[in-house]
Amino acid sequence: MKSVNPMLAGDVRHSEWLPLLDTAVREVFELMLSSHLTTPTAPETGEMDTTAMVGLAGQLCGVLSVRCQRKAASLMTSKMLGVPMDKVGPEISDALGEICNMVAGNFKNKITGLAEGCMLSPPTVISGSDYVLTSLTDSPGLDVNFLFEGFPLVVTLDIHN
Repeated sequence: MKSVNPMLAGDVRHSEWLPLLDTAVREVFELMLSSHLTTPTAPETGEMDTTAMVGLAGQLCGVLSVRCQRKAASLMTSKMLGVPMDKVGPEISDALGEICNMVAGNFKNKITGLAEGCMLSPPTVISGSDYVLTSLTDSPGLDVNFLFEGFPLVVTLDIHN
C-alpha cells in the first residue's frame, strides 16, 4: 500500500494530500473487506451515528476520523470477521477502530518521512449522534466521501501544523 508519487511530510499544501487520503481509504477497504468504494453523487444528508478516531503525533499532528451509520459499521465488522451480520455485536467498535487505524497508517506511509516520523494513538469509537467533535486544528480538514455497499462513509483528516 505505497504511493507511486509520495509527497513530503513538510509540504504545507495539505489539500494536495486529498488524493493520497482517497487512495489510502480505498486500498484498506479493498484489501481488508473486499469492498470497492464508490463516490456518491451528492453529499450525505443522513445521520452518521458511529465515529472512529485515531490521533496522529510527531511530524504530522491531527486526527483522522471515519464516520458512518451503525448498520454500515455492522457490515464492515461482518466482512472483516467473516460472520453473518446478525451475529455481529460489541466487536463493532473494535472493527471500526481497526479500519480507522489501518487507514491512518496507510495514509501516513504514503508521505515521505511520516512512516516513522508520526505515531498513531489507539482508536477511539463513539456511538450515537448527539455530540460535537472539536479538533484544535489550524487548517481546514480534508474530507473524502464514499459509498460503502450503498452506505455513506466520510473520512476526515484534521491537521494541526
